[in-house]
Amino acid sequence: MAGGVGSRFWPVSTEDFPKQFHDMLGAGSTLIQKTFSRLSKLIPVENILILTNERYNELVLEQLPMVSQEQVLLEPAMRNTAPCILYASLKIQKMNPNALMVVAPSDHWIEDEAEFANNLQQCFNFCEKEDALMTLGIQPTFPNTGFGYIEFDKLDSNPIKKVSQFREKPNYETAKSFLKAGNFLWNGGIFIWSVQSITRAFTKFQPQMDDLFQSGLNSYNTDSEKQFIEENYAKSENLSIDYAVMENATNVYVLPATFDWNDLGTWSSLHEKLDKDDQNNAVINATVILENASNNIIRADGKKLIVVDGLDDYIIVDKDNVLLIYPKSKEQDIKRITALATKN
Repeated sequence: MAGGVGSRFWPVSTEDFPKQFHDMLGAGSTLIQKTFSRLSKLIPVENILILTNERYNELVLEQLPMVSQEQVLLEPAMRNTAPCILYASLKIQKMNPNALMVVAPSDHWIEDEAEFANNLQQCFNFCEKEDALMTLGIQPTFPNTGFGYIEFDKLDSNPIKKVSQFREKPNYETAKSFLKAGNFLWNGGIFIWSVQSITRAFTKFQPQMDDLFQSGLNSYNTDSEKQFIEENYAKSENLSIDYAVMENATNVYVLPATFDWNDLGTWSSLHEKLDKDDQNNAVINATVILENASNNIIRADGKKLIVVDGLDDYIIVDKDNVLLIYPKSKEQDIKRITALATKN
C-alpha cells in the first residue's frame, strides 16, 4: 500500500511527493524501494501489486522499473485501507482462488529482513491450513500513544496467538498499563491471509462494500477494469481494514514479530533510527554548527549550513521555500500546520 500522504513529515513529504518516495534515512533507497526489495525475497516480483493513488503512478514506475503497469493498482479517490485491500483481494482471487496474501505498508523501516521473511513465512504456513486473518504484532518498547494495540490471552503459550481484541490509541497512563501487562502488541498494519478468508470476511462484515467491488468481478484483469474502478471506486465507504473487518472478526491471530520495526510516522520516529552525535542530535544532508543544542533532528537540502544555539528537542527542516522549526513534543500538530500552510 503506497497511497498515503505522510503529512506529519511535512515539509519533506507533500501531497505531490509523499514520504514513501523519499530516502528518509539517507540509506540510498526510498522507503517504497526498500519495502519492495524486502518482499521480493519471498514473493516473485511479478506477484507484487502496488496500490497507490493515481497521481503517484509515474513515481511508482520510476522508482520500481521492474514492475509493469498492470501491477500498479490506481485509486481514483482516497478511501482508506479497506476498499483497496478488497479490490486487490478480488483481483488476486480471480487469478488464483487458493492464493495467500500479505498486505504491507510502503513506509515501514525493517532492518533485519531475514527475520522478517522468517516471520512472514510462518504466517503463510498458518494461513495455508487455517481460516485465519493474521497480523504481525510489534513488541512495544515504550508506552507509545500514537499506535493502536493488539491484546492477546496472557495464558496463550502458542507462538501464534488468538487475538482477544484491538485497542484504540491509548492515553499515556493506559499505554503504560499495556506494557506492564505484557500481553499487548503494537498494531503495525501488516496483514496475512488467504484470499478465501479475507473475501469471506468482507462479505460478512461489509456487505455493501463487497457488493460494490463484486459487481466488477468480470472486469478485473481485463481491459475494462480501469473504467470500472474509475466509475465506482469513489462510491466506496472510507474505512480502515481494522474497523471494517479485523475488529469484528473472531478468527484473528497475531504473531509477535521478532524483527526490529519502525513505522517512520513522525520526525521523532525518524530521529530514533538515525545516527546521533554525543548530544543526541541527528543530522541529514546538512552542515551544522551546534552549541547548547541537544535531542534535535536537523534536515536540509544541498548540505546547507545550519547554525543552532540553545534548542533542545526540536525538529528543524529546511526544504525549498519552507523552514520548519518545531518542538518535537508537539509533532502530532504538524498535520494541522500542514493544512494551514497549504491554504497560504
